[in-house]
Amino acid sequence: MTNRSGSGNEVVIVGAGIVGAAAAYYLANAGFGVTVIDAGTPAAGASGASDGAVSVASKKPGPMMTIARAARNLYGTLEREGVLAGLFHTRPTFMFARTEEEMALLALHGEDLASTGETVCHLDRAELVAHVPGLGRCVVAGIAVPGDGHAIGYQIVNRMLRLSHARVVRHAPVRRVRVEDGRAVGVETTAGFFGADAVLIAAGSGSAALAGFGDVLRPRKGQIIITDRAMDNVPALQGPLMSAAYLAAKRSSSSARNPVSLVIDPLRTGQFLIGGTREDGFGDHETTVRHISAILGEALDVYPALRRQRVIRTFSGVRTATKDGLPIVGAHPSVSGLSIATGFEGDGICLGPLMGSVATDIVRGRVPSIDIGPFSPARFGESAHLH
Repeated sequence: MTNRSGSGNEVVIVGAGIVGAAAAYYLANAGFGVTVIDAGTPAAGASGASDGAVSVASKKPGPMMTIARAARNLYGTLEREGVLAGLFHTRPTFMFARTEEEMALLALHGEDLASTGETVCHLDRAELVAHVPGLGRCVVAGIAVPGDGHAIGYQIVNRMLRLSHARVVRHAPVRRVRVEDGRAVGVETTAGFFGADAVLIAAGSGSAALAGFGDVLRPRKGQIIITDRAMDNVPALQGPLMSAAYLAAKRSSSSARNPVSLVIDPLRTGQFLIGGTREDGFGDHETTVRHISAILGEALDVYPALRRQRVIRTFSGVRTATKDGLPIVGAHPSVSGLSIATGFEGDGICLGPLMGSVATDIVRGRVPSIDIGPFSPARFGESAHLH
C-alpha cells in the first residue's frame, strides 16, 4: 500500500503491456515516480500474443496510417539510440492478391500509402516470386513496402520496464479508480490502495470498466499458428506475406463474414507464425479446429513450401477494439488527472512506444507533437461514466 506523496509527480499506470511499459519509460525519464500495476504479469495480455509487426503497410488509410509512420520511425530512433538495441529490425512487407478484385484493392492501398510518403513497389507475379520463391499459383500480383519492421512485444515490454526503474506490482487487479472532488487520486486494488497525482489507464480490455468505456470497447480474438523451424535462426523469407483480404477486413466489416485474414510471418528463429482470425466479441483464449484448419488451408495454397513444416503450437490472443475502429488516447472527459491509452486492437506493438510518449505528454498537460485528435476519448460524448 502506498499513499500520495504530495510532490505532484507520482503516477500510477494501470497495465504492464507495451503502451504502459513505454509510458513508464518516458515518464520516469521526465522525472516522475512511476508505479505500474497489472492484473497479471508484464506482457501477459495482447502484447505477449502478437505477431510483432511494426507495419505501416497493414494500416487503414487515414489517421492510423499516418500515426503508424511516426511510430515506426520512433522504433528506428530508439534502436539507434540504444534503448531498443537488438530488438527492432527493418524488413519489407509483401501484400499479395489472388483475384482481380484483390488486385484493385492493393492498387488503391498502394496509392494511399504513397500519398503519405511511403515507398511502395508494385510487383507482377514474376517480380513477387523473385522476392518470395515458391509462391502458389493462386497468387497473381502484389506490392512491397520495404520500410516496415518487426519487434517482439514481450521483449520491448521487458526492456522499457527495466530502463524505467519503475515499481512493478504484479497480480493486483485494479478494482476502481478513486476519484475525489472530480480528480483521480489513485487506484484501489486487491493489494491495497495506491495513491498518485495522476493515473494512466493502459490496461487493454481491463480499461473498459475502469475508464467507463464499457459500451465502446470490445474484445476481438485472433487465432495463431506456430511451426517448427525451416531454417536455424534465420528467417525463411525476407518479410511477411499479407493477403489483400487482411486489408479488406480493416477497411470494411468483411471480417464479420470471413474472420480469416492470412498472414505468413517468417520469424527470426526460422519458424513461421501463421495467422489469423478477427473474431469480434470473443474474449476467450481457445483455438478451434474450424478456424485453424481454414488458416492452414489458405496458407498452403499461398506458400506450398509450408507442407514441409510441422505445427508445434496454436494459441489465441485477445485484442481490445473500439466500436469505431480507432484507439482511445487522451485525457478522460470528466475526471481530471486521469488519462487513457487503450483500444489499439492488433496495432499495439507498432504504436506502443509512440503511444507511451504521447501518454506522457498528456499526463504532463502538454500538447503531443503528433495530432491525436481523432483518438480523443471525448468523441464518445456521454459514454464514459466511472462507477
